[in-house]
Amino acid sequence: MIESQRITLLSSMPVNKAGSFVVYWMQAAQRVRQNEALAFAIEQANALGKPLVVFFGLERSFAGAQERHYRFMLEGLAEVQQQLRLLGIPLWVHGDGIIPGLAKLVPFISVLVTDRAYTRVERQWRKQVASFVSCPFYEVETNVIVPLEAVSDKEEYSAATLRRKIESMIAYFAQIVAIQKPLVDGLSEEPLFACVNLGDTAMVLKALALGKMGGVCPHLVGGEIQAHQKLSQFIESKLSGYAIHRNDPSQQFSSGLSPYLHFGQISAIDIYHAVREIEVEDVPVFLEELIVRRELAYNFVWFNPLYDAYEGLPSWAQKSLAFHEQDRRPILYSFAELEQAQTHDPYWNAAQKELTELGTMHNYLRMYWGKKILEWSPSPKEAFMRALALNNTYQMDGRDPNGYAGVAWCFGKHDRPWAERPIFGNIRYMNDKGLERKFNMSGYLARIEKEIGLNSQLS
Repeated sequence: MIESQRITLLSSMPVNKAGSFVVYWMQAAQRVRQNEALAFAIEQANALGKPLVVFFGLERSFAGAQERHYRFMLEGLAEVQQQLRLLGIPLWVHGDGIIPGLAKLVPFISVLVTDRAYTRVERQWRKQVASFVSCPFYEVETNVIVPLEAVSDKEEYSAATLRRKIESMIAYFAQIVAIQKPLVDGLSEEPLFACVNLGDTAMVLKALALGKMGGVCPHLVGGEIQAHQKLSQFIESKLSGYAIHRNDPSQQFSSGLSPYLHFGQISAIDIYHAVREIEVEDVPVFLEELIVRRELAYNFVWFNPLYDAYEGLPSWAQKSLAFHEQDRRPILYSFAELEQAQTHDPYWNAAQKELTELGTMHNYLRMYWGKKILEWSPSPKEAFMRALALNNTYQMDGRDPNGYAGVAWCFGKHDRPWAERPIFGNIRYMNDKGLERKFNMSGYLARIEKEIGLNSQLS
């Protein structure tokens, strides 16, 4: 049984007894393993003695996402389709979007289940679907360990305030879910529309005619198998030392799991169970990032309707930045110059190239990167929108609660007022001298140059 606090009823229509099957609309949790929404959908199908169909709507445009993002997602979906077939569950992928695809299925659905999502467009999809379904419609929380409302009923001020509430709940909500084979095989069900052929990624991408900004990122391959391999590699070679080295950009001690978490190709619960019993001092530090910091970002996006706007920043930050908005900027760069890494700062340029060419950015450098955009832009608001646009366009986990919270942090979100200075006001300040004092920055430049070169060879 799925914990009841993970389940929300979005439409209380009665069960459609004339329906042919139960449908799980997969969107935020693109995986089979440890998928609470899939498990709940199987429970519903078994209770009704009906087959289960998994539906995925392929949107042709999604908030600036590029071909690199769709390729990664399609690689994962092809793997999901294969794994579902072993369970007797078909995956039907509609190539013209979520709403048109579900509209064709509605008359035949006995019960509809989906996974929970948090951004504005994803919430709007669920609201639209709830308005026209003719059966019960459930949403199941799958991508955080502790359901948001179980932790708090408001936007939390900082990691400290969330940590006090969430720590005692983690063990209870981190329940392992076994995915059972449905009682009724659904593979004989005929699709009610022409399904996308996930076996031909190149053809699907060509048909979608997507933007191709940035490198193609062949070093990042999507899917559950790759996600769990990344996790195993991290545990074997990087978990020990993570606490000391995670902030050093010259070394690569990150888990590399962010893109997989973003597309729901791995569960945070699986990660939690994989590391929590390992007896190294780095585990609590890693779990702080995985649970407290990550779920603080989800809290921000869920409870703050302005999570992607400058006006969503704390009032103290907006007031301080407004007071210094007319301060003289020693250097101003255009958006194009920033996008093309054409600044005087070699560290910032390397971070931007890491973003555009590799689809990632070292977490510590992302903080520095955002601070410098604030310093080099005509106004704080324009700086915020520039940082958000660059992050959403190029980061493989862009358009994610972590990304929105990360950009907002650079402008004071989840932080406190610091000593006042020009341009920044009371916003935390960072500069290149600080990087050089703390880290081997020439080593960082060499690492990024090497990784970009290796990525080019794979292209």
